[in-house]
Amino acid sequence: MPLIVSAYVYDLSGYYHFNWLQYCEVSDYKTRKILNINAGFDETSFIIKNKFPQSNLKVFDFYNPKKHTEPAIIRARKVSLAYPNTQAITTLLIPQKEKSVDLIFLLSTAHEIRSNEEKIQFLKECKRVCASNGKVIMVEHLRDLPNFLAFSVGVTHFFSKNTWNNAFKSAGFSKAKETKFTPFMSVFTYQL
Repeated sequence: MPLIVSAYVYDLSGYYHFNWLQYCEVSDYKTRKILNINAGFDETSFIIKNKFPQSNLKVFDFYNPKKHTEPAIIRARKVSLAYPNTQAITTLLIPQKEKSVDLIFLLSTAHEIRSNEEKIQFLKECKRVCASNGKVIMVEHLRDLPNFLAFSVGVTHFFSKNTWNNAFKSAGFSKAKETKFTPFMSVFTYQL
C-alpha cells in the first residue's frame, strides 16, 4: 500500500508539475528571491527555477547525519541529484540577511527535523530571513487517518497538523492556510 500511495502522490497527482502552487497565492513577477531548503534529497530545485525563471534561487541542505538518522533519507541522498551551488547549512542558521527572502520552500523535508525544539529554532530562522510579505510553503504528509491507512505505523514518521501549526506559531508566524493536495498530502502556506 505505501508504494501505491507514494506513486499516486508523487508520480500521478501532478506534484512535480507544481499544480498545487496555485492555492498558495504566489506570483512570478513579485517573487524575486527564493530559498529551497531540503535534507539532501532535492527533486524540486530545477522545477522551481523553471517555474520562476527570473528569480534568484538559493538551495540549502540542512542534512546532519548525527541528527537526521532515518534510513529513508540516508538511502534517498545516495540517488539524488544536487542542484548547482547547493550550500550545506545547519537548522540553526540560514545564511541570508534579515527580511531578504520572498519565498521559502520546504517540500517534503521539514519532517526530517525530529526534535520539536529544533523545528521551532529552524522556523525562527525562516521567519528572520522572510521579507515582511514573504511566505513559507511547506508540503508534508500528516500524521492523520488517511496516512495511517496508507503507511500503517510508518505514519509516525510524520507530524500532525497541530504540531506544525504550533511550531510555526511558536516561531512567530501568524497566518496559516492548509490546502489538501491529495488525501495524503497537505500544502501549508505560512506568513508573518
